[in-house]
Order: sequence, then structure tokens, then C-alpha cells
Amino acid sequence: MKNVAACAILALTGCLYGLRIEAQPLPQELRPTLPVASLSGRAKLKFWGLEVYQATLWIAPGFAESAYEQSPFALELAYLRDFKGVDIAKRSMAEMRRQAPISQAQATAWENQMRALFPDVNTGDRITGVHQPATGAVFWSNGRLLGEVRDPAFAKLFFGIWLSPQTSEPQLRRALLAQAISPAPVGAAP
Repeated sequence: MKNVAACAILALTGCLYGLRIEAQPLPQELRPTLPVASLSGRAKLKFWGLEVYQATLWIAPGFAESAYEQSPFALELAYLRDFKGVDIAKRSMAEMRRQAPISQAQATAWENQMRALFPDVNTGDRITGVHQPATGAVFWSNGRLLGEVRDPAFAKLFFGIWLSPQTSEPQLRRALLAQAISPAPVGAAP
């Protein structure tokens, strides 16, 4: 009987958590470009026990995690620590290079674009990237437009930091894609 009660409590908690995810309103800055987007998932990145940021993924209908670069979506990072913009750009470039070979010239150009866009952040600040398929990425900071990088190759690798199977944080990826991952077909191998 205790096991049944424990299972019921866990199921109810899971349902309430699911309702909480669905009830989150779309941030104001995303409404013009992603008016029908829904919350896919949210997770905290921790590094050596220190909380770095809370990541939130908003997806448009038809989003496919296996082809994320073909869909519009937004990824918000709410920082839980202070960081310099140049350090964010440098770390982003290192993570992008984990996914695919990038020439030194291209890496330098992209890192310079990120350094120009990304501000220093304090605890509580948000940077939101909006993926625009076949175009690139637009970035916002605390609801204020920062600018864009008009390069689909950049956008695929940048957002791949979180969404690519080659991510350095597979648990974070799973949590962000929680509502986007389609269930396996009946009879499919696990």
C-alpha cells in the first residue's frame, strides 16, 4: 500500500510539473517572431557544483530535435553568476568547435562577432538567442535587442552547444528537449 501511495504522489508531482511547464508565458521579446512557441524544457547548468545559468528552450510547432537547425526556436540563458561578455564568447567558440571542424579564420570572425554582441552579465541577467532557419541568429539581453549573426552555419553550431547530440552537457540537452522529443513508436527497441 505504501508503494502505491508513493507512486501516486510521484505521478501527481510529475503532472503538476508538466502543467507548470505548459503554463509559462512566452517572453515579450519573442512574441513577434515566435507567437505560437511553447516551452519545451528548462534546466540549470552546474559546473563543479556551482550554478552557472538556467536554460529555457521555446519551440515552434513542427520542431524536430534531430533537425533543430531547420526550425525556429529561442534559447534563453538566465545567468546565476557574473560573467564577462568576452568570456561567454570564448567559451561559446570552444563548445562550437566540439561539434565540427572550423577554420581558424572562421572561428576568429565568429568569436569577434560574439564579443561585439554579448554584454557582461550579472546574476539575474538574461541572454536570449532566436534561431532563424536558413538565416542565422538574433540575440536579446534582458528584452533589449543586441543584434544578429546572419550565418546559418554559425547558428547551427552555436545552438548545437545545447541541442546537438555532440553537446558537452547531454543531461541539459535532454531536459531542454523534454517536450520536443517524440515518443518511440510502439514496438521500437529502447
